[in-house]
Amino acid sequence: TALACVLQCFFCQRAQQSCSSSRASPELSEACPVEMVKMTKSKTFQAYLPNCHRTYSCVHCRAHLANHDELISKSFQGSQGRAYLFNSVVNVGCGPAEERVLLTGLHAVADIYCENCKTTLGWKYEHAFESSQKYKEGKFIIELAHMIKDNGWE
Repeated sequence: TALACVLQCFFCQRAQQSCSSSRASPELSEACPVEMVKMTKSKTFQAYLPNCHRTYSCVHCRAHLANHDELISKSFQGSQGRAYLFNSVVNVGCGPAEERVLLTGLHAVADIYCENCKTTLGWKYEHAFESSQKYKEGKFIIELAHMIKDNGWE
């Protein structure tokens, strides 16, 4: 059956290998194009946010990024437009910290990216050099261009 073929191809872990390999049975080889395997592989995220909460997800791969309850401010500016400031985020990786002069002064920031699709989303404030900006330390900026609202926004 097609399902058996998909499972066979999925476990072989070779994206370019067709189902006519020696591992697949001959009767399954005709019904199992490589494209079918690519479409049926599901995304696995490091963390899933509860479906009962309003969440923000990566616009490129739909990985969960933040719970609406973690939103601090909607009035931030990213490098590519408007951005939101969050207390915490999930499914993101963090690059090395570097000093940047932003609209509000000198900060040490580290770019953050989606762990699933590797798109740069914004940055994390590692250190604020001005006392009035200390509240940003340890917080995250995600640009609106890279996120979408999910779950219960009606």
